[in-house]
Amino acid sequence: MDDKKKIAAKLHLTKGGPIRIVGRFYVVDTQGNNLTPDGDGDVYLCACGNSKKKPFCDGSHKTHV
Repeated sequence: MDDKKKIAAKLHLTKGGPIRIVGRFYVVDTQGNNLTPDGDGDVYLCACGNSKKKPFCDGSHKTHV
């Protein structure tokens, strides 16, 4: 079996920025609710802790250096 067929999503880490998730996936909260209704595409997760839209990035990392 081709290893690439097993990959459903890729996580791209950036220095000082968000975590970008690309592919087919779901982001689920602590209660089990799906936070990404379409489940397909690119999503940016907050890695700095300053976003007002957690777990998603709102660009706050740009002003909190």
